Amino acid sequence: MEDVKVSDVEVCNLAYRGELEELRSKILADKSLAAKTDQDERTPLHWACSAGHSNVADYLLGLGVPIDAKDDAGWTPLHIAASAGRYDIVRALISKRAQVNATNQNGCTPLHYAASKNKHEITLMLLENGASPDAKDNLDSTPLHRAASKGNLKIVQILLKHKASTNIQDKEGNTPLHLACDEERTDEAKFLVEHGASIYIENKEEKTPLQVARGGLGSLLRRIVEG
Repeated sequence: MEDVKVSDVEVCNLAYRGELEELRSKILADKSLAAKTDQDERTPLHWACSAGHSNVADYLLGLGVPIDAKDDAGWTPLHIAASAGRYDIVRALISKRAQVNATNQNGCTPLHYAASKNKHEITLMLLENGASPDAKDNLDSTPLHRAASKGNLKIVQILLKHKASTNIQDKEGNTPLHLACDEERTDEAKFLVEHGASIYIENKEEKTPLQVARGGLGSLLRRIVEG
């Protein structure tokens, strides 16, 4: 990552490149640099999370930098670490009591991104540390909507084990089952129905999951329900 510039602030670039010793010397000379924000209102901690440099993140956390600082799109370091799949950094942030249900400008929590990007261990860790499985973004989508539409079966299973609601409707009236059926996610749709998802709820277009299902998926789901 030599000379990679992601920021107009030098310490942010150092954090992104993982150059801990140089970062440390800059901060020793001027402690305010540890939490200095750049053109995107990101701090060195945001950039360490983005690139996955856990040693840099640990150093900054040890200095007591603001853990829930939001960039210009409302992303906290935990949002970035969860979305990028940085397990060790997510764990470190949570151990310092980062807000697991913080929302960005899209209304998304870190769990929305972990679920969408199929990050099993991070999804589990967030849930075990108080993340809401039913958090709604600005479109009223939950992490279960994300996982079901993407075909992330393991995430669907983890969310349901942690009591995620199966029948929440987004702003289009779609439940996670609607999305799974529309995307032809057969395994996810079956699992949702087996765990209480309704095949009869209508979306804004007055269509049930059975009506948006293609091929033989609709009849398969009906057989599960009818036993």
